[in-house]
Amino acid sequence: MRLHESSKRKDDFVKLVIAIVQDEDSENLIKILNRNNFKVTKISSTGGFLKSGNVTLLSGIENEEKDKFMGILEENSKTREVKRTIQPINIPGQAMIPVPISVKVGGATIFVIDVVDFKKF
Repeated sequence: MRLHESSKRKDDFVKLVIAIVQDEDSENLIKILNRNNFKVTKISSTGGFLKSGNVTLLSGIENEEKDKFMGILEENSKTREVKRTIQPINIPGQAMIPVPISVKVGGATIFVIDVVDFKKF
């Protein structure tokens, strides 16, 4: 990657991609990204609603690589439906029976940020 000067247009900047994916999709996704010469940093994370395992991937890419990178993420981050049991709200005098629900999980949540400056030592 190259270091960009502030005189560059916004579209010319290096991009930082932050992608949050399901843990079960991450290993295959990282392998495919690496095979396509993308370097990725993996950070384990946990979703707030389902308390399930996620992985946050960080990758610096050139602007012209963005479409290819996004295509790989889209092809390898699938949504699926899972059953989860939730505890109902505690209402005095009511029975508290756990309720199974179907929830869509997976896919990817992606943030793309312009990087004005970076250094690699």
